[in-house]
Parts: sequence; C-alpha cells; structure tokens
Amino acid sequence: QVQLVESGGGLVHPGGSLRLSCAASGIIFRIVTMGWYRQAPGKERELAAAITSGGSTNYADSVKGRFTISRDNAKNTVYLQMNSLRPEDTAVYYCNAGKNLGIWGQGTLVTVSS
Repeated sequence: QVQLVESGGGLVHPGGSLRLSCAASGIIFRIVTMGWYRQAPGKERELAAAITSGGSTNYADSVKGRFTISRDNAKNTVYLQMNSLRPEDTAVYYCNAGKNLGIWGQGTLVTVSS
C-alpha cells in the first residue's frame, strides 16, 4: 500500500521558517520524482518544488531563493525547507510521488500571519 505522510506545518510569522517532511512507504522511493504542491484558499493546486531521482530540482518562480527541496533516499523522505515566509505562502502543502501517478499525501496546513 502506497502512503505519503506529511508533517511540519503550522503557524509562523512573516519572515519565519518551517521545514516540511514527507515520509513515503510502499514505493521504490529512490527512483521517483518527488514534489511539493500547494493550494491556497480559492486557488488551484500549484507546484512549489520538485526533485528528481538524480537530485535535479525545479522551483516555482514565487519560491525561488526562499524554499529548498531535498530528499533522503535512506529514509524514504523528502523535505521542503521554507525560509523568509510570506503571507501569500499560506496554503495546504501536499507531497506528491511520481508526478502524474496520482500519489498524494493528506496535506499539511501552513499559515503565515502576524
């Protein structure tokens, strides 16, 4: 059974930092592209960052220079380090495995507010 479990969301002040984690099971983690998507209230889900099996990364323009995606294949875990957070980063953040394979986590809420 494939499962993605996110953690690390919460409430943070503007300018603060959070690190999201996504633990995967039931997949050959090391060979799949992993991604973090986000969905703000009233908006469509969008890609925030992705990392391939080889470690190549891709970021949305809105998060470049502030967010860093990484993976630990030994722990079957992908991370999203988020720095200099802004109110517009407020969203539910979802972990995705394998792009269009339809494998999603349950989401974790990040709220950036003073």
